[in-house]
Amino acid sequence: MKEFRFIWVVGLLVTILIIAIPVLLFASSGDETNTDPWAGVQPTPAHTDHTALMPGPYATGPDVTAACLECHETAATEMMSTTHWTWESQPVQLPGRDSLVTVGKKNQINNFCIGIQGNWTGCTSCHAGYGWADASFDFQQQTAVDCLACHADTALYAKGKAGNPVEGIDLAAAAGSVRRPTRQNCGSCHFNGGGGNAVKHGDLDESLYYPDEGVDVHMGRLGFQCVDCHVTEDHQIPGHILSVSPQAKDDLACTNCHAADLHSDARLNAHTDAVACQTCHIPEGALRHATKMDWDWSTAGQDLPEDPHVYLKIKGNFVYEHEFQPAYVWWNGAADRYLLGDIIDPTQVTSLNTPQGSIADADAKIWPFKVHSARQPFDVVNQYLLVPMTAGEGGFWDTYDWESAFRLNEPNSGLAFSGEYGFAPTVMYWSLSHMVQPKEEALQCTDCHGASGRMDWAALGYNGDPMTWGGRIEN
Repeated sequence: MKEFRFIWVVGLLVTILIIAIPVLLFASSGDETNTDPWAGVQPTPAHTDHTALMPGPYATGPDVTAACLECHETAATEMMSTTHWTWESQPVQLPGRDSLVTVGKKNQINNFCIGIQGNWTGCTSCHAGYGWADASFDFQQQTAVDCLACHADTALYAKGKAGNPVEGIDLAAAAGSVRRPTRQNCGSCHFNGGGGNAVKHGDLDESLYYPDEGVDVHMGRLGFQCVDCHVTEDHQIPGHILSVSPQAKDDLACTNCHAADLHSDARLNAHTDAVACQTCHIPEGALRHATKMDWDWSTAGQDLPEDPHVYLKIKGNFVYEHEFQPAYVWWNGAADRYLLGDIIDPTQVTSLNTPQGSIADADAKIWPFKVHSARQPFDVVNQYLLVPMTAGEGGFWDTYDWESAFRLNEPNSGLAFSGEYGFAPTVMYWSLSHMVQPKEEALQCTDCHGASGRMDWAALGYNGDPMTWGGRIEN
């Protein structure tokens, strides 16, 4: 009997060890790679004061770049391979297309300012280069790269038409101020896209220059700069915006620093296979400054009372929203794209950048989006969206004549104008990844589940609230 008890005890201990050791090893492995989010944050490099290194004088922006390249010999070549320079993707395969296409600001259409074709001097004020004034811009000219846009103190430097420095800039002072990019450098373009503060993104605006933690916990409480997450190597900046980047692969993710199973409640961890971190941790967009949610070009040109958040004669009517609730859509990181010349049905809403993914897609998660709607011009006969010339002599902002604006831009857009135009409804999706809230302000169970929950479960492909009916989270 004693022998039996001894064998039983030994067997029990062996069984416990067989179970416990792998669990402990797994937990230890997770601790080493995931439990300390600071392990994923690279230390800030030491600053090199460039005041004495860049004495000037410099007559032009390209003169500054030439001086930069004396030490940073490969910097321009590196920059010229990035989408910040090309404004165009590598060839990609889009759904339903027979051939590869390139997509980007350079050659696509949006439902804000519509397109850069023929409107270069205004749009390219945010290009990381000098002198992109027309289609002849030389993308191989190294000294056309604007180093100051990302590295100079924004109190000393600003860009104007065609990306050239605004008149009166002391280029030597700007060159002497260069350092690691700050929120001010990134925000000077990204916070003001579409013609003003907070217009486009819904999660990027001037409140992020000096935010408190109630605007963004990483930038406010922890003092992050943009490049602390968008860690750059050889001038390649990870992360992509759905509005211009159709690729699925992205090296930037919350899990670069945070464990996917970091919640102490297993029920929350069970959500991470189907729900993006952003969905719970970005409950609203446009927290401080209202963002544009709708743009109606059809009313432009009328003599109505003007208000930059309601109506401008050159642009039409707008709808802005503050603290908007996001739309929730399955997204696997890829997107379809409306290409110039694609046929539309003007009686239906045309999506310009449909997120790809569904409840059946193992790579997709429920993401929060700002959805921007518009009425924009289309050709009644040819049944495609048009790109007007807006800026410059003879453009719509000069004449308020749509027909001449379309006709003048035919050589630039490549779109023949039939002479008949109308306005068609469109939407664009803008994924939300900034304005992350402290964990205490994240969505709670009843924000999504229950009779008053914010999720449209049927639209997401569920039979009903998965809390009741079950669904992908439990599968």
